[in-house]
Amino acid sequence: MRTDIKSSCLKRLKRIEGQVRGLTRMVEEDRYCIDIVTQIAAARTALRRVEEEILRDHVAHCVDHAIASGDREEQRKKIAELMDVVSRADR
Repeated sequence: MRTDIKSSCLKRLKRIEGQVRGLTRMVEEDRYCIDIVTQIAAARTALRRVEEEILRDHVAHCVDHAIASGDREEQRKKIAELMDVVSRADR
């Protein structure tokens, strides 16, 4: 993972960690259900953004490298990995 992407993802994940701690407090304090669900949706969206950023970097670096290498087996492996992770993300 490129250094700038890693740094960006770590910052986002730390914010998400704070969101999740906030959710815990909301539940402990018996906050209004819709407010909790709204915050859960926000955390899910934030996680999805991190996932997209990491996948973009993976394609730009790892998949691109496999394609440029000319190694057909490595190319197939990287594409299979991508297809697997994309199919799991839809579940």
